[in-house]
Amino acid sequence: MVKKFPFHYGYVVAACCTLVTMFNIGLVLSCAGIFFVPISAELGEPVSKVALMLSFNLIFSSIMLSFSGKVLEIFGARRMMTLSSIVMGICLLAMSRFDALWQFYAAGAIFGVTFTFLMYLSFPTIIPRWFNKKVGLMMGVAAAGSSIGGALFNPICGALINSYGWRATYFIFGLIILLIVSPVLGIFLRNKPADVGLRPYGESSISARKVQSTGPEYRAVLKMPLFYGLFAFAFLMSATASVFHFIPKYAATLNFTLEQASLAASAAMLGSTIGKVGLGMINDASIKLGLATMIGLGIAGLGLMFFGSSGLTVLVAGGFLFGWAYAGVFVQTPLLVRAVFGSRSYSQVYSNISIAFTVSAAIAIGAWGFLAEAGGYGLVLATGIILLAVCGAIGFTALRKV
Repeated sequence: MVKKFPFHYGYVVAACCTLVTMFNIGLVLSCAGIFFVPISAELGEPVSKVALMLSFNLIFSSIMLSFSGKVLEIFGARRMMTLSSIVMGICLLAMSRFDALWQFYAAGAIFGVTFTFLMYLSFPTIIPRWFNKKVGLMMGVAAAGSSIGGALFNPICGALINSYGWRATYFIFGLIILLIVSPVLGIFLRNKPADVGLRPYGESSISARKVQSTGPEYRAVLKMPLFYGLFAFAFLMSATASVFHFIPKYAATLNFTLEQASLAASAAMLGSTIGKVGLGMINDASIKLGLATMIGLGIAGLGLMFFGSSGLTVLVAGGFLFGWAYAGVFVQTPLLVRAVFGSRSYSQVYSNISIAFTVSAAIAIGAWGFLAEAGGYGLVLATGIILLAVCGAIGFTALRKV
């Protein structure tokens, strides 16, 4: 079946990854907050307690990421991603019957395990196996799926909850994942080109031998200062991206209306969506140019937002440019890790570096909130600029060592 396709099968694999980010991540993670208020009202619990399910998500993702790269190598992406999707769908069906907080916390833990394979290790590890050329573009398209899914499913989710209630909405989401995504992954996803007698797209037999021999062994990587430098890069990039959540609050302090504040946040999300694809294409030409673009536009965006009081256009433009830095978390980081450490132990190395994303997400929101209360949002934006500059320094230093 694989060899009968009129185009390289890598495009089918990339489409599977995009389907996962759009549906599994878009439905479960991007829409999570919409459920908090109705669940809180029915259970008689504070919204803050309901939202703790996301904390369990992060905790269990962090635990799994420490060894999930090895699991992926042993059992294969097709098996682990399909199984994770099925478990996620069943969990959503079960959530339609939940009536206690501990059940939602358990669901958050289960989602954390599935996200390890469906979000953190899906397209960042699979697409580089299937593509020698257009790696960045395909990763950018797959990463953009989560933004598109979030924009598409958030209003649908709200409409379903208003019409049928949160329980029925969870049930519908579970059916979508079980009946659409999971079968597609089981039927069409493949682990590696060699498993089906193919080479990665754009790779000759000579380059194949070269790629297979690149990069140090996993144990050697863990002893290298570069590993911890890129862990810090991922941590700081994720922390800076979290500034996105404070854009509406910052706009409100500048006396913009709720609609205007939402427009600035939407501009940042649009910048992220376009930025994921754009950064991927730029990295295909030059990873140094991709890194410079992400850092430069991110700093420019935060700088414009710093002067957002001069007008809505400036604030919206700043949000759009900052969105490119937001996009870089899941596009620039894996491409940088692969460029520095090669392909030999990439899955295991990247799974460990991805722990920085979950740890940073758990810390950053509270830290930015505290900083805003202590010194205002101007201090938050200035700190974000400094962190991006540090990330740029780490990234270019790491690339010089290659």
